[in-house]
Amino acid sequence: MTMSPAAGGPAPSSTAERGARKPLLEARNISKYFGAVVALEGVSLTVRAGEINCLLGDNGAGKSTLIKTLSGVHPPDDGTLAVDGEPVTFSSPRDALNAGIATVYQDLSVMPLMSISRNFFLGNEPTIGFGPFRRFDSGKAATIAREEMHNIGIDVRDTDQLVGTLSGGERQTLAIARAEYFGARVLILDEPTSALGVKESAFVLRHAIAARNKGLGVIFITHNVQHALPIGDSFTILTRGRSGGTYRRGELTAEQLHGLMGGGSELEELQADLEMLARREEAGEDVPTVPLGVDPDAVPLGDEPPAP
Repeated sequence: MTMSPAAGGPAPSSTAERGARKPLLEARNISKYFGAVVALEGVSLTVRAGEINCLLGDNGAGKSTLIKTLSGVHPPDDGTLAVDGEPVTFSSPRDALNAGIATVYQDLSVMPLMSISRNFFLGNEPTIGFGPFRRFDSGKAATIAREEMHNIGIDVRDTDQLVGTLSGGERQTLAIARAEYFGARVLILDEPTSALGVKESAFVLRHAIAARNKGLGVIFITHNVQHALPIGDSFTILTRGRSGGTYRRGELTAEQLHGLMGGGSELEELQADLEMLARREEAGEDVPTVPLGVDPDAVPLGDEPPAP
């Protein structure tokens, strides 16, 4: 299986062009609670055709809950979802799929022990025959899967190849190609590069751009600012289940985005610690084996002396 590069980076759109495009999908002041836990509160998000909206937030910020709300897994406890400007209610992920909203989850939504063609048509299998003689049309599935994978940049030699033998980037691409083939208008990518190397991450990022250039609306979920900045048209920040605002491309630097995500101070502290350790090492001083600012004589957790 070989991979070929996809389209280049996004061309910034003017304010007038953006305003003329009707939102494909909107979340308006969405809130979601699990008992006493506030997972989301007053979160809003908009995605338009031909745009990538990067949803940024640290672990535990509420990104997964928002994705599942947009894709019909969790109904919102408050707020409104709208497709093409019209309020909608999704009672299941199938309702969201029928509305053109396809989600590629972090666990890839593919079956490792099934073939490429089987995975491509999972839940939408083409058949031949009638009644009790109806069966999976493997020939049609193989032809379409091979063509669609080629269109997105992957040449498949054998569609009977098990998906578990593919690389992480190829699996992501299979899931994206499947969503596009079945009519997705909004593509939600859940941390698509989190488990990938640099080369495969770049390949997936190019495919996100290619989907945008085809006119799809893309929601790209990540906590990696370096992956979001090159491809995003807009950036929506989530912090502890609440919105930190939405910003257009070029309005914020990587450092500012990190700060809004809640990780800016930690990164600055880490940078200062690393610089201090480097200076000590150059000066021939002993380098501490515990984090700076921690008392080395403190009793480690789990080794507390027994109570008298």
